[in-house]
Amino acid sequence: MALNILIVDDSPMMRTFIRKVVDLTGIDVGSYCEAADGEEALKSLRSHWMDLVLTDINMPRMNGEQLIRCLEKDELLKTIPVIVVSTDSSHNRVQQMLALGAKGYVSKPFLPEVLRDEVEKVLKVNNE
Repeated sequence: MALNILIVDDSPMMRTFIRKVVDLTGIDVGSYCEAADGEEALKSLRSHWMDLVLTDINMPRMNGEQLIRCLEKDELLKTIPVIVVSTDSSHNRVQQMLALGAKGYVSKPFLPEVLRDEVEKVLKVNNE
């Protein structure tokens, strides 16, 4: 099944990089959408069905933490798994994001295999 993936990061270069890494992993992607912050992500999610969200934490207007909190309040959107992709790799931050509702966490910089494994793990758990 091809996945529709939303990539949320304030850096256009990082969004492109994540997209290329996902392509390298061999994950079957139907389509990509991109957003520069949580507000754009919510607009996109309300108009396009996504199977997975890959989001940074530190962004202007609405950060990744605020995005996850908004998704968790929405009965439909909270079913979409979120993987945080961030340079903030402290144990406390990872645990905080998972407690808020993120299903996975990948620390930047990362190898393509790390992202692939996290996506596969999250999708397997989400489909059980």
